[in-house]
Amino acid sequence: MSIFAVPSLVTLAFSVIQFAVVAFAFIDATRHRPDAFPAVDRGNKTGWLIGLGLAFVAHLLIWNPISLINLVGIVAAIVYLVDVRPSLLAITGRR
Repeated sequence: MSIFAVPSLVTLAFSVIQFAVVAFAFIDATRHRPDAFPAVDRGNKTGWLIGLGLAFVAHLLIWNPISLINLVGIVAAIVYLVDVRPSLLAITGRR
């Protein structure tokens, strides 16, 4: 293995990690009831599904982890996982 292959492997690893995070956030958002989102004051389910779904599709089409659209998508997924998901789990009683 050449030393010049290392940056490509690192980029691939970041891309796979980003894809997994966005995919998990999108799938998790589909599992919650629509009325739970406004109950925790975090927007609505449709908005989160559109945003996370667009991030998921964009990452499928643009497999570059540092493209602007993928960075916006991963930020949306992280906000969902850190802020919205714990609130939804607390109100719905799921684990």
